[in-house]
Amino acid sequence: MTAEDREFDPLVDEQPSRYVVGIDLGTTNCAVAYVDTRQKSGKVRVFRIPQLVAPAEIETRETLPAFHYQPVLGSTSRDALHLPWSDPPTGECARKTGKKKKASGAGRIGQHQSPPYVVGFWARDEGTLAPGRMITSAKSWLCHTGVDRTADLLPWHGAADVDRLSPVEVSARYLRHVRDAWNAEHPSELLSDQEVVVTLPASFDEVARELTIEAARRADLTRVVLIEEPQAAFYAWIDKHTDDWEKQVQPGQNILVCDIGGGTTDLTLIRVRKSTAAKNKKAPKVQFHRVAVGNHLILGGDNLDLALAEYVERKLTSAGRLEPRQWSVLVRSCRHVKESLLGKRAPQQVTINLPGSGSKVIGGALQIIVTRKEIIELLVEGFLPKAKLQDIPRARQSGFQEFGLPYAPDAAITRYLAAFLTAHRNVDVERKSADRTAVRPDIVLLNGGFFASSVLRARWLEVLTSWFRQRKDHPWPPLVLENDRLDLAVARGAAYYGMVRRGVGVRIAANLARSYYISVESDEPAAVCLVPGDAEPGVDIELADTTFDLLVSQPVEFPLYVSSTRLGDRPGAVVTMDREQMTPLPPIRTVLQSERRNRSATISVELHARLTEIGTIDLWCEEVGSQRSWRLQFDIRSTTQTDCAAHDGIAERTGLVDESVWNQCYARIADVFGEHGSEKPAKLMKQLGIVLDADRSQWPPSLLRRMWEALTELSTGRRRSPLHEARWLNLLGYALRPGYGMAVDDWRVAETWRQVRGRLAFQAVSSRTESLILWRRLAGGLSTGQQAAIAEPYLGAIRGLYGRFTGSRKKSMASLQSSESIEIWRLLGSLELLNVKRKIELGDMIAELLPRAKLANAHQAMVWAWGRLGQRSPVYGPLNTILPAEKATVWLESLYQLDRNEPIFHLAVMQLTRRTNDRYRDLPEDQRERAVTWLRDHRARPHLIKLVREGDQLDAEEQREVFGESLPKGLRLQSA
Repeated sequence: MTAEDREFDPLVDEQPSRYVVGIDLGTTNCAVAYVDTRQKSGKVRVFRIPQLVAPAEIETRETLPAFHYQPVLGSTSRDALHLPWSDPPTGECARKTGKKKKASGAGRIGQHQSPPYVVGFWARDEGTLAPGRMITSAKSWLCHTGVDRTADLLPWHGAADVDRLSPVEVSARYLRHVRDAWNAEHPSELLSDQEVVVTLPASFDEVARELTIEAARRADLTRVVLIEEPQAAFYAWIDKHTDDWEKQVQPGQNILVCDIGGGTTDLTLIRVRKSTAAKNKKAPKVQFHRVAVGNHLILGGDNLDLALAEYVERKLTSAGRLEPRQWSVLVRSCRHVKESLLGKRAPQQVTINLPGSGSKVIGGALQIIVTRKEIIELLVEGFLPKAKLQDIPRARQSGFQEFGLPYAPDAAITRYLAAFLTAHRNVDVERKSADRTAVRPDIVLLNGGFFASSVLRARWLEVLTSWFRQRKDHPWPPLVLENDRLDLAVARGAAYYGMVRRGVGVRIAANLARSYYISVESDEPAAVCLVPGDAEPGVDIELADTTFDLLVSQPVEFPLYVSSTRLGDRPGAVVTMDREQMTPLPPIRTVLQSERRNRSATISVELHARLTEIGTIDLWCEEVGSQRSWRLQFDIRSTTQTDCAAHDGIAERTGLVDESVWNQCYARIADVFGEHGSEKPAKLMKQLGIVLDADRSQWPPSLLRRMWEALTELSTGRRRSPLHEARWLNLLGYALRPGYGMAVDDWRVAETWRQVRGRLAFQAVSSRTESLILWRRLAGGLSTGQQAAIAEPYLGAIRGLYGRFTGSRKKSMASLQSSESIEIWRLLGSLELLNVKRKIELGDMIAELLPRAKLANAHQAMVWAWGRLGQRSPVYGPLNTILPAEKATVWLESLYQLDRNEPIFHLAVMQLTRRTNDRYRDLPEDQRERAVTWLRDHRARPHLIKLVREGDQLDAEEQREVFGESLPKGLRLQSA
């Protein structure tokens, strides 16, 4: 299934719209093209977009820069932000569109006030001067798996008074601007009534695709189709060469489309094949088949800007760091410097000016000269080195993590290109003389703003050509297709594709270009081919006559693998697992229920698969000799990247206990919680330790999860007494901590939530306290909503406590029992998915309550929670839940004032000041040095000091302290 077949409504409209509109929703620029189907020419035209280019000045431009800027409240008049389709301004609004009457007519269709923000040219230019008020690269954030992409997190580290927006909402605002501009121009043919084709990277994961659809919905665009950008660029070339494109291609050729924009690098291979409709004289003699798509790479023009900014920063500060405000201005300035020095008629040098820091905003201004020679050496050699065909991208960590986005680890685009051509060498099987080490492109189409520079374009082609040059006297030059408008090609191609969908034009067939496998248990690691690489959507796939054993009524995992090199395997073929050729995908973890819900069983099944039109593989497991069947649905649009990473099995590799040993463990658990159990709960942990002959911290995760299963099976036994329930809750949480790390843990946490949440058998203090410990232990496996539901009543209790001590008006009906207070503080501190506002509120209350002597018994827990709330590196949460460095600095001062020489204070100071190499998360250098001095004066462990000064992984003891207890064997906390 390809992106171009994704729509909101699968129903086909009987009345096609007059216009077919293509929208390039780019990282740096947006563009719009359209076809008026009432005109016989069917010509693709560019829609010029009205937008603010200065206060109260509107011009139409061919592109809409993808920049969002929010002026300071009251600094800009309403007239200055007025748009033609908004309410009439209160004063004179200068316009340069020359279309006042049409614009005012549009206001009657959908009149509304001018928004308090700007998108487009003025947003880009004004935002460069105030980067904390500008949002950029929203498209890249749509595919950032390290954050909650639906959360209001942009601008990343913006000004305090700026409205935070999700990447989805920012994208929707660009689309709304396009919609309103279109409606003003076409008041009787609203954009919501037209067929709209929106472009996105070929390698976007499924989540990013769905979020793009959501952005279109928010803009009231209800007839939307998606198309991959490299295909759109190629469609634009076909459209421009309608009369002669067949003369430039021939069967057997490979076309490489390389699309490098501001945010991403997208590689696509299209194979030219002989048409199956050759007998039809009117039909084209060749067909185009997209056969390969590259992995998702956040690597483009933005990376060049960052590399140049880091280079200039080092020259300005002698390897030190600029303040975040100066850095943001520098990054924006470097974009202009790059375009100038790598463009046409480039000067030999450019001067960069930066504002001063601190109180010397004017007098301390910085200035530096950058030469063209420096830029070429830094950017051309750094991003387009003369790599060899056998080179592979380096796996080192990107130096650009501080910008917030997960940039590709290696900056060398040419190494990614080499790896792509090598990985897809098998698409050349039809060419007998082909070099089997890599696929050789015969034709190249370059697209994206990156190639606007003749310097970068020439180097890219030089490296590619060098890989396939056979003899000096017989050079191999690929045919480079003409693309005179790199900024408009994708939008034009999208509009052309809209007509292709109506049967007009030349279509690119897009099969999977990947084979999919499901692993099966056998003596040797093996997998069954489910879908071959030449399959197309809508195809039913009958697997070979082979039966398989299937486990039902128990948690199971169905691991899926993908290969872009093994394209010859046929459906049903059982092949040896080859991890060099097969990449794991997020597996399905579930329970296949039978009519006997609690009876595990193994049954014989046959497999049947279908590649659907919505981008999934449906796999039916049909019981032999029965009508029973189960359908599994695999998302194959996430073959390059997704929110759910493939399970790596690290925890499982820590070991499995012998079944006879497990049987003894189960017997001990049943002796307490079973139907005829008579043992006392207090002795259970000791008895399990004797059976296993190991300290409980050494029990492997596989054993702990089996204990969880036994406890849930025997859950009725907890109702015998408060002591039984307390022990049951304690061991249940211990067996499932930290809520993630093993296959099917998400299901286990969901089952625990269902059984325990709000369902305590006893309201004894012991039961309530152990339930607090349980949720703290499982916090990493809880959803944002679940964490909020757990936290709210306890936050109410904390507010009540705060009100009593401070005399504030905060009141609460909830009470805070002193015997439970320690675990309440620790639980709240562990809930990393709480929004930043809640965390700040809680941390500020801790700052006020901590010095109170009456709360001395909870001081340790409060400091532990403080450290977790203000930590610079999360234990499991996304980066958008990290508090601003400014708030961490304030809390740090409160810790210093308490001046307690205790290990828990050492840990909290480390967490608040730990170095991450992200200038926005890290505290200023002088603050971290002060923390180092404080830790050294208080004789803190040397590694805590190293974590603050240099940054590093937490050691085992520190992980235990940060998590609150030991982690299961084999599991580590993340380091972000």
